[in-house]
Amino acid sequence: MFKVLWTEKYKPKSMAEVVGQEEAKKTFLKWINSWKPKGKAALLFGPTGVGKTAMVYAYAKENNLDVIELNASDYRTAQQIKEVIGNSLKQKSLFSKGKIFLIDEIDGLTAEDKGGASEILKLMNEALYPIVFTANDPWEKSIATIRENCVLIEFGRIPYWDILKVLKNICEKEGIKHDDEVLKYIAKTANGDLRAAINDLQAIAYGRKEISIKDISSLGVRERDSPVFDSLKIIFKTTSANAARIAIANVDKDLEEIFWWVEQNIINEYESKEDIAKAFDMLSLADLYLNKAKTSRSYKLMKYFIDFMTAGIALSKKQPYKKFVKYEYPSVLKYLSVTKAARKEEKEYILILSKKLHCSSRKVKTQYLPFLNLLSPDDKG
Repeated sequence: MFKVLWTEKYKPKSMAEVVGQEEAKKTFLKWINSWKPKGKAALLFGPTGVGKTAMVYAYAKENNLDVIELNASDYRTAQQIKEVIGNSLKQKSLFSKGKIFLIDEIDGLTAEDKGGASEILKLMNEALYPIVFTANDPWEKSIATIRENCVLIEFGRIPYWDILKVLKNICEKEGIKHDDEVLKYIAKTANGDLRAAINDLQAIAYGRKEISIKDISSLGVRERDSPVFDSLKIIFKTTSANAARIAIANVDKDLEEIFWWVEQNIINEYESKEDIAKAFDMLSLADLYLNKAKTSRSYKLMKYFIDFMTAGIALSKKQPYKKFVKYEYPSVLKYLSVTKAARKEEKEYILILSKKLHCSSRKVKTQYLPFLNLLSPDDKG
């Protein structure tokens, strides 16, 4: 059983660990090392799973920078974009730690999203920190003005041999015996998509310590880089525990985010009160194991979190519902995204107060802050 998705566990922690993108790395480093406030943004473009986002996080980790991320497909209006990153882009941090802003899937903006594109362009001209965009198609008409104000950095498909090397390294670290042919097959069929290859390897190796070419049959039923909507459909519609577990292997979301997607859409999928109750019981058990794993640092418990969140939900219904369901974006994630900048600012404010008052941050938050907010609700200076 696995604690986390291997795409997360083995993501590069430094620029040197980013594989197969030497030219892109050189151009990125040249851009960011010469970047000055209100300078040009960078637009990283290329196929999915080739390291665009991973490179940004690797650089940030190596240089002790905060990454503030926004998915352009989820926040399209000027007001939404301003609330999520506007103030953070124009304000210096209270501490020395710097920032880098990552706006994913900028080509997800459409012609109707003129307000969003205009606000992004405005923020680019006022930014005190570097902005990085990612896109599959940088020539999308809706982002023409944004593209014109960016340094374009192309990411190609990752070479077969680089993917094979990564897969062998993961097998070695996970203690999985393997037939070389199965890794060669995964590397070849990944078509330059490293993330898909790692997800395929984890799906095949799930619950095993040895894999062979015969195990690749399970890959035939799954689409690569499966959107979260496809995974939800499998979890909610299937009655197979194993299919439900495998459904999340290719989702580019962390496990806790998938949890909120499932929670948001149980009521949309299930109609029977009994099925709904059972599903939420399974999700409650998943939540209990997640919290226990975190608080006790006993990460072997994560396997139960995954099982209850996927197989538990799949088996909680008497029979699959055949209706079409339009799955909703989790409201809790919308709230957290919109308030991220404000919560970060509050945390920094609390740290300053804790030093001045010579007490813990917890005491400031629970005992002092409520009264300070009442005395001066609009001014924290």
